[in-house]
Amino acid sequence: MAFSFKAWHCLLALSLLCSATNGQLTPTFYASTCPTLEQVVRNTMISAIQTERRMGASLLRLFFHDCFVQGCDASILLDDTGSFTGEKTAGPNANSVRGFEVIDQIKTNVEAACPGVVSCADIVALAARDGTFLLGGPNWAVPLGRRDSTTASLSQANSDLPAPTSSLATLITKFSNKGLSARDMTALSGAHTIGFSQCKNFRDHIYNDTNIDSSFATARRGSCPAAQGSGDSNLAPLDEQTQLVFDNAYYGNLLVKHGLLHSDQELFNGGSQDTLVQQYGSNPGLFASDFVTAMIKMGNISPNTGSAGQIRANCRVVNSS
Repeated sequence: MAFSFKAWHCLLALSLLCSATNGQLTPTFYASTCPTLEQVVRNTMISAIQTERRMGASLLRLFFHDCFVQGCDASILLDDTGSFTGEKTAGPNANSVRGFEVIDQIKTNVEAACPGVVSCADIVALAARDGTFLLGGPNWAVPLGRRDSTTASLSQANSDLPAPTSSLATLITKFSNKGLSARDMTALSGAHTIGFSQCKNFRDHIYNDTNIDSSFATARRGSCPAAQGSGDSNLAPLDEQTQLVFDNAYYGNLLVKHGLLHSDQELFNGGSQDTLVQQYGSNPGLFASDFVTAMIKMGNISPNTGSAGQIRANCRVVNSS
């Protein structure tokens, strides 16, 4: 059942404004150099989500896939060139990560207001927060001050991002490698309360796993043929109940073995996260609070600050020297 996070918005925003600062990142970083930044981003995101509500989930995922590779540095936005290979063709990203055009539009609008000031990395962080909030989720003060990378890592994208076939132990390890706890991992997995996944990512789970409700598996098989390569890009909602509303229904799905991905159901499968999944399923405020905490921690993975990196003029390419 859908619910509202409204009661948590002010509490989270106020408390996190005071506590979110980590190193050189602070929610007030652009207070004097680009005071209209957050309103420009919010207005552009409102337009994007009015056009396609799914975009909120896509930009939240974009932030995650950026931060897990070289830190939160906008490396995922870089296009391939004749002499440079970016991360967009990595296995977890190819024909899957989306929302680049929205980031381009936000960057254009921000540059019109504050040219040469705001990094693409910070724009991605703000877009992820706004996508969450505009779909009914919590609001929070985003620590800012990241700078953009001049490099990307295809190999790290292929090795460090968790796969939809991951076991619980693998998930815990991959998140721990980024400084995130098992609790952070379970809270961040709640992002799957919005958005969709491709058949190729959940085929094995609905045909071969036993920790799945049989009627749910049968329903999902209707749009995901068993044969590899057949219907690979067909979509199914990660949250069968409210796929375009940010709520805690994802955890309720896990309790009845309706997790779409193998990695989803691993969170409630007789392991260490079972109790926390039950708590999130019954306590939306606890989930909202833990999700915000984990998002801020994730946003602090190895940022470029100070004189490191650059402020890209075009999020898709490194500035020419």
